[in-house]
Amino acid sequence: MTDFISDLIEKAKNLNDVDLILKNGEIVDVFSLETFKADIAIYKGYIVGIGHFDAIENTVDVSNKFIIPGFIDGHIHIESTMVRPSEFSRAIIKHGITTVVTDPHEIANVSGIDGIKFMINDAAGASVDILMKLPSSVPATRFENNGATLTSEDLQQLIDEESVIGLAEVMDYPAVVHHEKDMMEKIRMVKEKKFIIDGHAAGLTDRELDIYSIASIRNDHEAVNKEEAIRRVRKGFNVLVREGSAAKDLLAILPAINERNSTRFSFCTDDKHLDELIAEGTINHAIKLAVTNGLDPLIAIQMATINNALCHGIENKGAVAPGYLADLLIVDNLKDLTIHHVIKSGKIMKIDSKPKQEQILIPSSIMQSVKLQSISKEMLRIPIKDQQKAHIIEILPGKIITKKRIDFVDQEDGFFKPNLEKDYLKMVVCERHNHTGHVGLGIVHGLKLLSGAIASTVAHDSHNIVAAGTNDEDILIAIERLRNIQGGLVIVKNGEVMAEVQLPIAGLMSDQPYEFVGKQLTDLHEKLEMIVDNHSQNIFMILSFLCLPVIPELKLTDKGLFDVTAFEHINVGL
Repeated sequence: MTDFISDLIEKAKNLNDVDLILKNGEIVDVFSLETFKADIAIYKGYIVGIGHFDAIENTVDVSNKFIIPGFIDGHIHIESTMVRPSEFSRAIIKHGITTVVTDPHEIANVSGIDGIKFMINDAAGASVDILMKLPSSVPATRFENNGATLTSEDLQQLIDEESVIGLAEVMDYPAVVHHEKDMMEKIRMVKEKKFIIDGHAAGLTDRELDIYSIASIRNDHEAVNKEEAIRRVRKGFNVLVREGSAAKDLLAILPAINERNSTRFSFCTDDKHLDELIAEGTINHAIKLAVTNGLDPLIAIQMATINNALCHGIENKGAVAPGYLADLLIVDNLKDLTIHHVIKSGKIMKIDSKPKQEQILIPSSIMQSVKLQSISKEMLRIPIKDQQKAHIIEILPGKIITKKRIDFVDQEDGFFKPNLEKDYLKMVVCERHNHTGHVGLGIVHGLKLLSGAIASTVAHDSHNIVAAGTNDEDILIAIERLRNIQGGLVIVKNGEVMAEVQLPIAGLMSDQPYEFVGKQLTDLHEKLEMIVDNHSQNIFMILSFLCLPVIPELKLTDKGLFDVTAFEHINVGL
């Protein structure tokens, strides 16, 4: 490494023979929040000079263009895009994202260490830098069944992987509070490597945030409004402002950000479906949304670049400066971010490249992950007495948190009956990893299905089968179809499969090119329009988060209805 640095130093002394010069650009300085005109000299993937240089054979004139750092996504689960890492990278690089920090805990909850190794190996040949945080909480809680358990000993075998840079979001708050041995060992292990530990502080009080901070957890992406964001900054946290498919928190947090505290904020997506990613991008979309709503463009770019690098302890990324990796974007202006060139590690990228013909083999255990006992109509019955109130999961638009609603519900022969006028539908979660036969049942408000059923093997974080519908017959057909295709998304109406997206990799990702999967998702959502009265939200993404028992207030697992505030399972009927 010292020889390489020496080589860069020598080249900085004499810039006559560099690899690339970008000439006459307007450089965005994310340190001082200003712009200035200069040339950039690039050698062996790094910036070795900023000034005014003679043109060489490989010079690109970027007059009247801005040069900004490549964007960094501070927290994303690639599995939620439904394509493997190598395909995901092809989809995002054209939007200017050159680095992502990912937590592969979705596939880890299904396939354990084998799943993480697959993600690391597949990401190794990606167009962008995919940096991994090791999943800290597999399973996420003790209140559901998943496919694997990862101890500190399991994670130790991955800690020295080149792409690993820290410990991913710590969801198991009780394990931290009670300083349980294995959680403390995970924290010790990553602190010894001087890695950063990510938080998951949904609904935590001031005292609980104190405990997180004491445990060396240094960032959080679960703030949902200005007040929560400010509280976290005051506790020393970096706040990752999330704008994804289900959780859209940017506009609510935006009033908290100003020139005095902007270095404590950065952008992330957390979870974003592929069709939305293709259409609008990820971090670039967050920048444009923030700027449109009044944020200084230079602060927005700072949040998308150097702030994320510093937040995660990533060296030599996120800035246009000597010694930094030449991950750069050439754009028209700082508002709409129209990209002319993406430069990755000093090379101008062909952003419409075709997928590689040879991809790594996927272990058969990961491709055969849906292990489901037969589900009968009787297993879907929810006992409800006449004129009985029930607990209902109420969806909040644009949020992954829910409310606990209590109301009278309809019944027939002593069992719950969906009410389309009140939008009270049946929801089902079936364990699909270990043939346990567990089936959790609940009532949901806010999906606005008019007929039929939808089902998915994407159900955060344990990824059991989740389904919702207006009738038991369609729900059963949707569940059985998922068993037959070994995972995916399915829409059923009147006993017929209307549309589906097959996700055979752990029931989470496709093994097809992202363009193919994108078309499938477009067709799926077009068909969904025919049975839903809710066109402004990603219904499948929302459904997947209704199973996550670490996000308030009421969720459904394969073990039953879960009150997150009380941290216990409760009956549907009161």
